[in-house]
Amino acid sequence: MFVELHLLQNFAPSNLNRDDTGAPKDCEFGGYRRARISSQCIKRAVRALFGNERLLPNERLAVRTKRLTDELVGRIGKPEEDARPIIEAALAGMGFHVADDRTQYLLFLGEEEIARLGELCRKHWKELAGAVPSDGETRSKKAREQAVPAELREAFRAVLDGGRAADLALFGRMLADLPVKNVDAAAQVAHAISTHRVAVEFDFYTAVDDLRPEEATGADMLGTVEFNSACFYRYANVDVGQLLHNLQHDSELAHRTVRAFLRGSVEAIPSGKQHSMAAQNPPSLVLAVTRPSGLWSLANAFLDPVRPSADGDLVTNSIRALDRHWGELRTMYRADGLKGWWCALGDPHVEHLDQDPLEHIDSVDKLIDHAVGEVAAA
Repeated sequence: MFVELHLLQNFAPSNLNRDDTGAPKDCEFGGYRRARISSQCIKRAVRALFGNERLLPNERLAVRTKRLTDELVGRIGKPEEDARPIIEAALAGMGFHVADDRTQYLLFLGEEEIARLGELCRKHWKELAGAVPSDGETRSKKAREQAVPAELREAFRAVLDGGRAADLALFGRMLADLPVKNVDAAAQVAHAISTHRVAVEFDFYTAVDDLRPEEATGADMLGTVEFNSACFYRYANVDVGQLLHNLQHDSELAHRTVRAFLRGSVEAIPSGKQHSMAAQNPPSLVLAVTRPSGLWSLANAFLDPVRPSADGDLVTNSIRALDRHWGELRTMYRADGLKGWWCALGDPHVEHLDQDPLEHIDSVDKLIDHAVGEVAAA
């Protein structure tokens, strides 16, 4: 079974996700320049909400870090000068090179996996001590790996089973040095794109020194910040079968994870430039769909950019465009077993979203309950 989520979200002037020049990210779609929020930015905001809002318990979450050595040193409970070389030897045996107290790249590990690594380091302290290079000795990465006994290397690698971490199960991971422990993501998250054409605007600002003498004139700092305002179409889906596999067939945890993902996706807002722009705007439309197979992004509803009109603002006309495209897809393609629920701010006067198999309900809470209930019943 798959769960799909479609959102329309209109943000006030903001710079939620910046490119390398500091400008709001954008892209071309349908031959027109659109505002964009990257999928990585959205996933980061959703993951942060999992912990901040306690949508999932901390032991069922993961961390992405290069500083695994520091984390394990703090957990082992031994003097740092003794623990650090032992931990580095253990990580080398797993295939991870540590330089300047950091791994070569970010590792995405579940809390349960990290805890087990610490336990193994304590349990096999003496064996790992024999794999630590002597002072001044230089070894290649391969030599450091093979210095750890083969059976111990396998024991450490066996720890990397995902740890039933919900966010890791959703978003997957890649370990370049240990591809057998990669995790295929259960979720797909699209880049959010504006339903309409967008042009970047500039905010010219000045700042004055609070301790400036009264006779002094002029600003003590000048600058510009780029921003835009856009109604975004957002799309994501979850492969429930893959999620169950990643969570070691813990069906209760899988249902909680689907609920957290839906809630987090609706409520999470990127943090870029929010202290100066405060674009805290919830979605105007939420549509959740469950289906046994097949996936539909509705982005092509906005190939022709939406425009405000005399009988509808930008959000209302975006909802109508999505409604028309949904009707076209339902006419052209079979959708056996599809069920869906939607809610929206105001009354957008839609046609196709009000037809079976979709149901119009009045709150996001009920929408999530229906979707998770359908997953649990499958």
